[in-house]
Amino acid sequence: MPARPNLPFCAVLLVAAAPSWAANKVDLDYHVRFLPQSDQAEVRLTLEQGSAVRSLRFELGDQGRYSDFQADGQWQQESPGTGTWRPGEGKSSLSYRMRVDHVRASGRFDARMTEHWALLRGDDLVPSAHLEQQDGVELVARLEFELPEGWKSVETGWPRIGKNRFRIDSPARLFDRPTGWLLAGRLGVRRATLGDTEVSVAAPLGEGVRRMDILTLLTFVWDEYQAVFLREPGKLLVVGAGDPMWRGGLSAPNSLYMHADRPLVSENGTSSLLHELVHVFARIRDVDESDWISEGLAEYYAIELLRRAGGLGQDRYERVVRHLADWSRKVQNLRGERVSGAETARAVLLLQQLDGEIRTRSENRHSLDDVVRGLMRMERVGTDDFIAISENLMGGKSQVLDTPLLAIEKQP
Repeated sequence: MPARPNLPFCAVLLVAAAPSWAANKVDLDYHVRFLPQSDQAEVRLTLEQGSAVRSLRFELGDQGRYSDFQADGQWQQESPGTGTWRPGEGKSSLSYRMRVDHVRASGRFDARMTEHWALLRGDDLVPSAHLEQQDGVELVARLEFELPEGWKSVETGWPRIGKNRFRIDSPARLFDRPTGWLLAGRLGVRRATLGDTEVSVAAPLGEGVRRMDILTLLTFVWDEYQAVFLREPGKLLVVGAGDPMWRGGLSAPNSLYMHADRPLVSENGTSSLLHELVHVFARIRDVDESDWISEGLAEYYAIELLRRAGGLGQDRYERVVRHLADWSRKVQNLRGERVSGAETARAVLLLQQLDGEIRTRSENRHSLDDVVRGLMRMERVGTDDFIAISENLMGGKSQVLDTPLLAIEKQP
C-alpha cells in the first residue's frame, strides 16, 4: 500500500500552488476632491492589487458628465456612454473628473455645488459598473474626501472610520461603490440614535432646513416603523437645502433628501419625509409596470404610521381619506413604470381596502403589514407577486384585487 503523504506538507503545496489573489481581500480606495471653482469633483479609484480585477465596465450616461480619464493599465471608452478599465498588475488607479451640478427637467437641481458646499449622490461620483474579478477576491472599499479650504466636514450614509473617511460595504452588490446622498462643506448637523440606527440630519448653514423638527418627527414615528418593517438601517442620513434645489423628496437605501421648504406634514395630512422614510426601510423594488406597489405602500404607510403613532386623530384621518378619494376620482388604472400623484392616491385607497379584507378573511391574524414583510424578502416584485402573497394570507381569491385598476392596459 503506498504511503499517504503528510497532510501538513500537502497543505503547504496547495497554498504554494494557489494564485496570489486566491481567497484574498483587496483594498479598493475612493478618493474625492471637490473643485468648486470648476464645478467638478476629482475622483480616484485605487486598487491595492490590480491583477485581482479583470475589468470594470462603467455606465457613464451620455451627457458628458465624466471627463479627463487617466488609468494604470488600460482605459477604453467604447462610446460616450460606456467605458472599461482593465487595471495593471500591481497597485493601479483610475482617475477622472465629474461635473457636480445636475438639473432636472423642472429646471431645479438634484445635485449642486457652491463656493461653500456640495450636495449630491455618491451614485454620481462613481457610476454603476459591471465588475469582472478573479475567483476568491473580496474587495474592501473605503471612501475618503479632500475638502476645499474653509469646508468643515462631510456626511454620508456610510459608517465613519476616520475624519472624512467612510467604509463602503453593500452585501447585495459585488462592486461596492458609495451610493446614497452625501453632503460636504460648511454644515449644521443634528444627531440621535433611534433604535439601532445612527441618525444624522444635515444641511448647509443658512439654507433654512429645520433639522431639529425633522429629528423630532423621526423620533415620534420610529417605533411604528420598526414594528412594521422589522428591520432598520444601520445609519440614516437626512440632507436638505433650499432653492434652487428640487422641491421634493428623494430616497436612497441609507439616506434621503428633502427640500428645505417642504412641510413635515402637509395641510392634506400627508408627509413627503415619512413617504421617503418608508422607501428607506422597506427597499421594495418593482417590475412589470408595478410602480404602484412601492409608491402606493410608501404613501399608505406615511399616513398610517403617523396615525398609529398618534399624530392623526380619527376625524383628521377621515379627511385625509376623503382628500385622496377626491384627488384620484378620475384614475382608471394603476399599472405603469412611473405612477402619478393621483394614481398613488388611488393606490392608497386600494391598499386600505385590502388591509380590511385581509383582516376580515384571516380573522385578524394577518394584515397588509404581513404582505409588506413578504415583499421585502423578494429581490423584485410585480403585481402578480403582490396578489399571490395577499391571497395566500387570506386563504382565497381577493375581491379587492380583482379590479381593472390592476390590469395591464392594451396598447391600441
